[in-house]
Amino acid sequence: MTSKPKKLQTSGEPNRGRTVKIKSKRFIGHPIRKAKPGERDNHPTPSNSHPNRDFSHPSSVLKKTEDNDSDLIYGRHPVLSALESQRELNRIWVTSRLRYDPRFHNLLLQAKEHGTVIDEVEPKRLDQITEGANHQGIAAQIAPYSYLELPDLIAKAKSVANDPVIVVAEGITDPHNLGAIIRTAEAIGAQGLVIPQRRAVGITSTVVKVAAGALENFAVARVVNLSRALEELKEAGFWIYGTAATGSEPIHTVRFSGPVVLVVGSEGEGLSMLTQRACDVLVSIPLQGKTPSLNASVAAGMALYEVYRQRSLNTLYLNKLQKPL
Repeated sequence: MTSKPKKLQTSGEPNRGRTVKIKSKRFIGHPIRKAKPGERDNHPTPSNSHPNRDFSHPSSVLKKTEDNDSDLIYGRHPVLSALESQRELNRIWVTSRLRYDPRFHNLLLQAKEHGTVIDEVEPKRLDQITEGANHQGIAAQIAPYSYLELPDLIAKAKSVANDPVIVVAEGITDPHNLGAIIRTAEAIGAQGLVIPQRRAVGITSTVVKVAAGALENFAVARVVNLSRALEELKEAGFWIYGTAATGSEPIHTVRFSGPVVLVVGSEGEGLSMLTQRACDVLVSIPLQGKTPSLNASVAAGMALYEVYRQRSLNTLYLNKLQKPL
């Protein structure tokens, strides 16, 4: 007499991770991995799957790491800016049409004299190198970005402006946001940027691309301890203004004078409480619509414009006072 097979339980979790016998065949139930406190699941959930299913295999879109994105720039303006500033380039891929373009020809010859390898390639090869991006006929492999030490950044900022402005970006993880902040800050006239070493994006090729050449004329320092960096800036005579939605003064009511540091928070969480306590003044941009917050790069641009708007008005007022009656 044969024994009846055990009934498989289909609800609850007693059978998960245990060996179950069904009609003389063995299988092992798929174990559920419980996340540790504070741990996030970064794996994307396929659109055709149940939202609560747990996938143990990462998606193929995650194969591209930051290392792959850290040394390649492409597009005419970013590469032209790198060539004009004599930035160290390991290799350049360029189409024959662009290689003999008057804007590039002499600069490419100079780069070749300094050891850069120049490869004349077909557009299809550039498509492969840039993974289908809009390369505009040229791409370059750059040497790792050379960050300044904070004391050097402070000294450089004070050497070019009586009342310099330095931007501090805390926890910006989106390279597009960081590149936009750099582009705006350099265009308006700020003297440099400070970013933390951990939990924030560095200067990658995407940042260089979005900055559209601004990095060739804009210094960046990367620090281990952001709070200590803010204290060092205070000791150097800077006033620290942090952007925060709550517990802050409307930005148009704050008078920006002397050397200024503008601190911008991360995209989702804003400034940390530790950083807020290190600021001299917290400022906010009043919003009239239903949207609760602004993109980090947009907020930085609006705050920087207010700083320079006030300073331009002061300059015009002083010029009028100096005119003879």
